[in-house]
Amino acid sequence: MERWEREVGVDIDEQTKEISNIAKLQPPAHQPGVLPRWLSEQQADVIIAGGMGQRAQQLFAQNDIKVVIGASGQSPEELATAYLNDSLETGDNICDH
Repeated sequence: MERWEREVGVDIDEQTKEISNIAKLQPPAHQPGVLPRWLSEQQADVIIAGGMGQRAQQLFAQNDIKVVIGASGQSPEELATAYLNDSLETGDNICDH
């Protein structure tokens, strides 16, 4: 899966299931617990990832962010649209820790 150099936020109109905004944001430096808190401050409520460790999943849950893991290497826009249309295909968690 391609690793994004910046966090990509996709705002969705849940009624029309259409993308209303795409934002590329510079995330804070990587430290345990910082990214989930920062994404919560950005009003994220779902994160879609190829893989994620258990501790990271817990930190996102503590910040009221739903975690979807096992997503393929599609673009953020494609992943968000598939998620909203209940057609997002996920596989195994590619994280091994």
